[in-house]
This record gives sequence, C-alpha cells and structure tokens, in this order.
Amino acid sequence: MDTETLGDVAATASQMSMWDLVWASDMVTKVVMIGLIAASVWSWAIIFEKLGTLRQVKQRSTKFEEKFWSGGSLDRLYDSIGNHPNDPMAAMFVAAMREWKRTNILKSKTDRGLRGVSLQQRIEKSMTVSMDKELDELDTRMGFLASTGSVAPLVGLFGTVWGIINSFNGIASTQSNSLAAMAPGIAEALFTTAFGLIAAIPAVVAYNKISSDIDRYAKRLENFMAEFSSILSREIDDTAIKADMAGE
Repeated sequence: MDTETLGDVAATASQMSMWDLVWASDMVTKVVMIGLIAASVWSWAIIFEKLGTLRQVKQRSTKFEEKFWSGGSLDRLYDSIGNHPNDPMAAMFVAAMREWKRTNILKSKTDRGLRGVSLQQRIEKSMTVSMDKELDELDTRMGFLASTGSVAPLVGLFGTVWGIINSFNGIASTQSNSLAAMAPGIAEALFTTAFGLIAAIPAVVAYNKISSDIDRYAKRLENFMAEFSSILSREIDDTAIKADMAGE
C-alpha cells in the first residue's frame, strides 16, 4: 500500500465519528437512521410510562384489597370511592356495587330466585366489562413496541443493503478498491444495522416483560372478580332466605 493510499485511509479513519457518518450519508440512509432513532426514543417513552403505570396500579390495587378485606362495610367502601376509582380493581368493585344497588330483589317474591340469578349474571357482566376496559387501557401503545421489535431490524437491514450498494458505487466511481472508497458505504451499512438493533432489542424485551406483568395483573383481577362474585352470591341467597322467612 503506497503512501497516498495510507494517507487516505488515515484521513478516512479520522473522520469516522458517528455524527460525521450520519451527516455524510445520503438522504435514504439519513431517513432510515432518523426513523430508527425516533422509534427508539418513542419506545423508551412508552416503556417508562407503562412501567410507571403498572407499578402505580399494583400499589393502588393492593391498598384497595387491604380495605376490601378489612371487614368493613362494603357500602361505606363504595361511598368512600364514589364515582372516581383510581385503579382497575376499584373500578370493578364500583361497577358491581352500582349494579347491586340498582336492583331491588325484594320487590317480588314470586320471581325471587330468577331475579337472584339474573342479578348475579348482571353483576358478573358489569365486572367483566369494567375489567376488559381497564386492561385495554393498560394495553394501549403496546402494539408500537411489538411493531418496533419486529420491523426495526428489517429497516436496519434495508439500510445495510443500501450502504453496501453505496460502497460498490464508490468503488465504481473511483475505480479503486481502497479502504477510502469502501469505508463510507460500509460504515453506513454497519450504523443502520446498529440503529435497527438498538431500537428493536429494548422494544422486544420490554414488550415481553410488560405483557407478562399485564397478564399476571389480569389474573389477579379475575381472582378478585370470582371472590367478590361469591360474596355477592351469598348476599343474594341470604336476602332471599330472609324474604321467605318474612313472608311466612
């Protein structure tokens, strides 16, 4: 390798900082890199927001469960929460109690059993609807993480192919296979690959973890719904028995 070639190599190497490569790249590569950086930034914003929301929701649900199982009056707990539950579990409780209070099972003795079954079904339905609504809210923007995790490597691969094409174009235009001719295109290819992985890996890991946390929390809500439904079912039966005794 002659002195001139070595000088070109040294000059090229000295200029191969990340930002120099980004700004020296062509428009297609810039768009790919900027798009991947934007996707990564937005992914991290979603990750921090979801982790914070889940932590807050779990803490509030734990506090609600402590109040619920403390042995106090359910009516007083309902009145204290009002129309502004601050976690999904409390929202399910409010929906069930609202349905409970809306129906008076003592109005008729003849259809008391059917009314009890109907009330039980309506309560369970109201809790299910409330749970689904709250879980849908927790799932908001999770699709972006899934899409970023699957699409970003492909976008980075496109940038890689484009950078290699530029590298061959550089060789063809300079009629030289020296590092000075190949380096810019190869560097663009490597950087777009790196940006694709930087965007995809955290998105995939976070999506799996957050989805797992949401699934566990959903199971917790389902257990609460089953337990609370059993409590209300006993209340319905007790009320029916009292009505029978009063009618005798």
